[in-house]
Amino acid sequence: MKWTIRAVLWTAVGDALVLLGVSLAGFATHQSNPAGGRLLAMVVPLLAAWGLTAFLGGLYQPGWVTWKSTAWRAVLAGIAAGPLAAVLRGLWLGSAPVIPVFALVLSGTTALGMGLWRILAMWLFKPKGRA
Repeated sequence: MKWTIRAVLWTAVGDALVLLGVSLAGFATHQSNPAGGRLLAMVVPLLAAWGLTAFLGGLYQPGWVTWKSTAWRAVLAGIAAGPLAAVLRGLWLGSAPVIPVFALVLSGTTALGMGLWRILAMWLFKPKGRA
């Protein structure tokens, strides 16, 4: 069973909200204020990295996305997006080398968030009349 274009578009909106949530959770975990452009410096690189890895993983192509594969593909794309986002963020901020633990935690939280969201999306966008 394949996804519809409508389901893919709403899932992409949900993806962006999950990435915003991952970023805000990071600030909350560190008792840090995301004001002053700091949130933007985290979200934009994460969105760019996610967009690239999700596109390469076929997560926005209705013909490729099946109900059984979407969560696993999202987890793998999240794992790949974390280090890329950390590097892009470092370039954005003009900072020194990326701290490996930061990239690892970002990968894990992105993968977890996207995997859970895609499972929820499978349920939300399940075609009517199908079990």
